[in-house]
Amino acid sequence: MSYEVIDRLPTLDEFIAVTSAVGWQHAYDLDALPLSLERTRHAVVAVHEGEVVGVGRVLGDGAIYFYLHDIAVLPAHQGRGVGRAIVTALERWIATQAGPRSFVGLFAAGDSMRLYETFGYREHPGMTGVFRVGPYRQ
Repeated sequence: MSYEVIDRLPTLDEFIAVTSAVGWQHAYDLDALPLSLERTRHAVVAVHEGEVVGVGRVLGDGAIYFYLHDIAVLPAHQGRGVGRAIVTALERWIATQAGPRSFVGLFAAGDSMRLYETFGYREHPGMTGVFRVGPYRQ
Protein backbone atom coordinates (compact mmCIF):
# COMPACT_ATOMS: atom_id res chain seq x y z
CA MET A 1 0.00 0.00 0.00
CA SER A 2 1.30 3.43 -0.80
CA TYR A 3 0.65 6.53 1.24
CA GLU A 4 1.39 10.17 0.58
CA VAL A 5 1.78 12.72 3.36
CA ILE A 6 0.71 16.17 2.21
CA ASP A 7 1.37 19.44 4.02
CA ARG A 8 -2.13 20.83 4.37
CA LEU A 9 -4.88 21.28 6.90
CA PRO A 10 -7.52 18.55 6.85
CA THR A 11 -11.01 19.70 6.04
CA LEU A 12 -13.46 19.68 8.92
CA ASP A 13 -15.10 16.53 7.54
CA GLU A 14 -11.75 14.76 7.05
CA PHE A 15 -10.65 15.63 10.57
CA ILE A 16 -13.90 14.44 12.13
CA ALA A 17 -13.90 11.21 10.10
CA VAL A 18 -10.37 10.21 11.13
CA THR A 19 -10.52 11.29 14.76
CA SER A 20 -13.98 9.77 15.28
CA ALA A 21 -12.73 6.47 13.86
CA VAL A 22 -10.14 6.30 16.66
CA GLY A 23 -12.69 7.14 19.35
CA TRP A 24 -12.05 10.85 19.81
CA GLN A 25 -15.52 12.04 18.78
CA HIS A 26 -16.24 13.29 22.31
CA ALA A 27 -12.80 14.83 22.86
CA TYR A 28 -13.61 18.19 21.30
CA ASP A 29 -16.38 20.74 20.95
CA LEU A 30 -17.73 20.49 17.40
CA ASP A 31 -18.77 24.15 17.45
CA ALA A 32 -15.22 25.26 18.31
CA LEU A 33 -13.46 22.83 15.98
CA PRO A 34 -13.44 25.05 12.84
CA LEU A 35 -11.66 27.84 14.73
CA SER A 36 -9.28 25.36 16.35
CA LEU A 37 -8.30 23.98 12.95
CA GLU A 38 -7.92 27.49 11.55
CA ARG A 39 -5.44 28.37 14.31
CA THR A 40 -3.26 25.33 13.63
CA ARG A 41 0.40 26.23 13.07
CA HIS A 42 0.97 23.42 10.59
CA ALA A 43 -0.85 20.26 9.56
CA VAL A 44 -0.47 17.23 7.37
CA VAL A 45 -2.80 14.61 5.99
CA ALA A 46 -1.90 11.07 4.96
CA VAL A 47 -3.66 10.01 1.78
CA HIS A 48 -4.21 6.53 0.35
CA GLU A 49 -5.95 6.11 -3.01
CA GLY A 50 -7.43 9.60 -2.77
CA GLU A 51 -8.79 9.16 0.77
CA VAL A 52 -7.46 10.93 3.86
CA VAL A 53 -6.53 8.11 6.24
CA GLY A 54 -4.45 10.06 8.76
CA VAL A 55 -4.07 13.54 10.21
CA GLY A 56 -1.66 15.40 12.43
CA ARG A 57 -1.06 18.98 13.39
CA VAL A 58 1.27 21.29 15.27
CA LEU A 59 -0.06 23.78 17.81
CA GLY A 60 1.86 26.36 19.83
CA ASP A 61 3.35 29.81 19.54
CA GLY A 62 5.52 29.00 16.52
CA ALA A 63 8.68 30.32 18.15
CA ILE A 64 9.54 28.45 21.36
CA TYR A 65 6.64 26.09 22.10
CA PHE A 66 5.41 23.44 19.68
CA TYR A 67 2.95 20.65 20.41
CA LEU A 68 2.28 17.63 18.24
CA HIS A 69 -1.46 17.17 18.39
CA ASP A 70 -4.32 15.12 16.96
CA ILE A 71 -2.10 12.52 15.34
CA ALA A 72 -4.59 9.87 14.24
CA VAL A 73 -4.76 7.13 11.62
CA LEU A 74 -7.83 5.20 10.53
CA PRO A 75 -7.74 1.78 12.24
CA ALA A 76 -7.58 -0.12 8.92
CA HIS A 77 -4.33 1.71 8.09
CA GLN A 78 -2.62 1.51 11.48
CA GLY A 79 0.58 -0.48 11.81
CA ARG A 80 1.74 0.41 8.29
CA GLY A 81 4.02 3.34 9.06
CA VAL A 82 1.41 6.04 8.48
CA GLY A 83 1.70 7.48 11.99
CA ARG A 84 5.50 7.48 11.68
CA ALA A 85 5.25 9.31 8.34
CA ILE A 86 2.92 11.91 9.87
CA VAL A 87 5.25 12.55 12.82
CA THR A 88 8.27 12.70 10.48
CA ALA A 89 6.57 15.36 8.35
CA LEU A 90 5.55 17.41 11.39
CA GLU A 91 9.04 17.14 12.90
CA ARG A 92 10.57 18.24 9.59
CA TRP A 93 8.39 21.37 9.60
CA ILE A 94 9.18 22.13 13.25
CA ALA A 95 12.90 21.91 12.44
CA THR A 96 12.46 24.80 9.98
CA GLN A 97 10.76 26.98 12.62
CA ALA A 98 12.20 26.10 16.02
CA GLY A 99 15.16 27.76 17.66
CA PRO A 100 17.93 25.95 19.52
CA ARG A 101 16.07 26.02 22.88
CA SER A 102 12.56 25.20 21.72
CA PHE A 103 10.19 22.89 23.56
CA VAL A 104 8.30 20.25 21.59
CA GLY A 105 5.71 18.28 23.53
CA LEU A 106 2.77 15.98 23.08
CA PHE A 107 0.20 13.89 24.89
CA ALA A 108 0.50 10.16 24.23
CA ALA A 109 -2.37 7.71 24.61
CA GLY A 110 -2.32 3.94 24.65
CA ASP A 111 0.57 2.33 22.82
CA SER A 112 1.48 5.51 20.92
CA MET A 113 4.33 6.30 23.31
CA ARG A 114 6.37 3.56 21.65
CA LEU A 115 6.22 5.50 18.39
CA TYR A 116 7.09 8.82 20.01
CA GLU A 117 10.04 7.31 21.86
CA THR A 118 11.62 6.46 18.50
CA PHE A 119 11.66 10.21 17.81
CA GLY A 120 13.36 10.94 21.13
CA TYR A 121 10.33 11.85 23.24
CA ARG A 122 10.66 10.74 26.85
CA GLU A 123 8.88 10.98 30.14
CA HIS A 124 10.94 13.16 32.47
CA PRO A 125 11.31 12.11 36.13
CA GLY A 126 10.13 14.80 38.48
CA MET A 127 7.94 16.41 35.83
CA THR A 128 4.26 15.68 35.33
CA GLY A 129 2.17 17.07 32.51
CA VAL A 130 -1.23 18.16 33.76
CA PHE A 131 -4.29 19.48 32.03
CA ARG A 132 -7.85 20.54 32.67
CA VAL A 133 -10.86 19.94 30.46
CA GLY A 134 -13.54 22.70 30.58
CA PRO A 135 -16.21 23.90 30.73
CA TYR A 136 -14.75 27.38 30.83
CA ARG A 137 -17.90 29.23 29.86
CA GLN A 138 -21.20 28.90 31.63
